[in-house]
Amino acid sequence: MPEPAKRDPKAPKFLELTIKDSDGKVWSTLYAHAKDFSTGSVGYYASEKLTNPESAERYQGSMSFTLIGSKPGK
Repeated sequence: MPEPAKRDPKAPKFLELTIKDSDGKVWSTLYAHAKDFSTGSVGYYASEKLTNPESAERYQGSMSFTLIGSKPGK
């Protein structure tokens, strides 16, 4: 895999994300961990199952955050 075009030397190892609904009720707290993506870019990725605190229905979600300009050039 090629090296990223850049990295953020001050980036933490993970991000803590709190998911709330429009009424402010917390559905979940998840952690996005630092990741080297298969594209060569770097950033963070999180995947989690969330539970609606009112209905107990479950949802599955994922998020990625990519450092702009980190994708290797061709």
